[in-house]
Amino acid sequence: MHHWLSNRAADWMSHDIIERGRLPLLVFFLGLIVGFVVIRISVRLIRADVRWWFSNVTAGDTHIHHVVFGVVLTLLSGLGLIAFALSGDQAAMSVLAGLFGIGAALILDEFALIFYLRDVYWSQEGRTSVDAVFIALAATGMILLGFRPLDLYFDALHDLRVGRTFVVDLIAAVLNLALAAIVVLKGKVWTGVIGVFAWPLLIVGVIRLARPTSPWARWRYLSRPRKLERSIERERKLRRPFVRVKIFLQDLIAGRPDVLPHVRTATEDRLDHVVHPAPPPPAISPQRGLSGTIVGLPGDDVPPAGRGPGTHLDSEHEPVEPHT
Repeated sequence: MHHWLSNRAADWMSHDIIERGRLPLLVFFLGLIVGFVVIRISVRLIRADVRWWFSNVTAGDTHIHHVVFGVVLTLLSGLGLIAFALSGDQAAMSVLAGLFGIGAALILDEFALIFYLRDVYWSQEGRTSVDAVFIALAATGMILLGFRPLDLYFDALHDLRVGRTFVVDLIAAVLNLALAAIVVLKGKVWTGVIGVFAWPLLIVGVIRLARPTSPWARWRYLSRPRKLERSIERERKLRRPFVRVKIFLQDLIAGRPDVLPHVRTATEDRLDHVVHPAPPPPAISPQRGLSGTIVGLPGDDVPPAGRGPGTHLDSEHEPVEPHT
């Protein structure tokens, strides 16, 4: 059994990876994993204030986040990849791809810092970084296994005997991205990511109900309470077990955030409450109600409280006198 597995692994490495030029992609994938694991171990040891481990990197009173090192490493290795792409040296490109993967891991590990523009590393919002790393690993793994975006589209075109042209490929790409965008707006990020490689999943995601906290639900379910109720019920019954597993894995890999109550309790409470989508902003059109226009604001003809319609103001902004 061990001999058979060794032969299969060697054949896969030789035929599917090296001969097809995927060695740099494999090294990038490994660099992404190693970089994420190492930096997470490091920050957890720093958080635990272990004496024999490194401390935070600072320049004077400024804390230097590891995303800075990730940007520098990604930029330098990316330039090297572009330079060696002309010569086709797979060994050099593999080394640079590994460095690129490590740099990408350092950046994605602080993706929440970039997204929220504040340090939320150990907060609940910081879990966005873990999601970003998992999505990057999933997309890279799909490509490494031989999946390509639009491949199933092209197979369907071949079965329908439709010739491939630039216009046909462009329409397929735009349609694929549009469906993926709708699925993501419905709150189904993983379905959207995997669906880029397998478009039938996008069709399923578009047809099915959106998650109750998604932008799509806020836009479309405000006037459809029955759909909102069905979405909430589906979230409680089907989504809750996956949320628990996801939080457990995030706690195991990334460490628990500094929140009270813990994110698991907060998630359970959120699922138990009725979700009311935010109302849409007021319309500009006069047929749909009052709103601000270029000539004034709604209610300008109504005098403020305490002033009569004949009250005269000497300036645009009346000074406020303190009460005695």
